Amino acid sequence: MRPEPRLLAFDTSAAHCAAALLSGERLLVLRDEAMDKGQAERLIPLLEEMLAEAGMSWRDLDALAVGTGPGNFTGVRIAVSAARGLALALKRPAIGVTRFDALAFGLPAPVAVIEDARRGEVYLRDGFEPPVIALRDGLQVRAPRQVGSAAFADVEAPRFPLAEAIARVALSRLGDDHPRPAPFYLRGADAAPAADPPPVIL
Repeated sequence: MRPEPRLLAFDTSAAHCAAALLSGERLLVLRDEAMDKGQAERLIPLLEEMLAEAGMSWRDLDALAVGTGPGNFTGVRIAVSAARGLALALKRPAIGVTRFDALAFGLPAPVAVIEDARRGEVYLRDGFEPPVIALRDGLQVRAPRQVGSAAFADVEAPRFPLAEAIARVALSRLGDDHPRPAPFYLRGADAAPAADPPPVIL
């Protein structure tokens, strides 16, 4: 591995297609395109554009990083599937980073990460406690500082944009053994299975 490892991170867990390219600690390219749908079609072209802008190719990368959620069910799966496929094709490690770790990165610990989960609920990691889904009304946290889209008191701004934070968290973990990235869900999929039985194939 180079003295300055090159790492490409991306995230589609919300209504965006976001990515960051690092060479060591240096941010080379950062993109965040707002979109409600179409991330699956846009992600790889976006990453290729970023590599071209930096004068690099896929083979110049030392590692990949991906946002694993929690977030939009389909969006998380898009990014994680892309990361696993690219890692296999390039023979490079892929490191999964949760939204909790990304938003808290670089902030004084302990910090409560509170993200809107819709339906009157939030995704919550209160300091060093395990992440949960909690009702937003009447929510109380123990950590002295809060960060995230649903933070409500003693609010901190994230130190880095989400994709860059994912990249920097992954950079700090390079060299460790990692399982393949997997979606980090705190809630099941919104889609319900079909009520009708599947057709019988003869």
